[in-house]
Amino acid sequence: MDCVPEHSCITCSDEAVALRVVKLDELRGLALCANDEGQTETVEVALVAPVTEGESILVHAGTAIAKVAA
Repeated sequence: MDCVPEHSCITCSDEAVALRVVKLDELRGLALCANDEGQTETVEVALVAPVTEGESILVHAGTAIAKVAA
């Protein structure tokens, strides 16, 4: 069995990406986030709460898994 590349999820071969929080929906535990190109996606942020608008988070499979130091 071959090894999975160092920066990929062993389960789905997906990579986590750093995104910036654009808008929060604290009631639902969601945030609208954007990458450097301006593409947006909705992310579940309960695991790293509290987060603030403008903060960078590491996202994998639609879930924030860590805060990124500035």
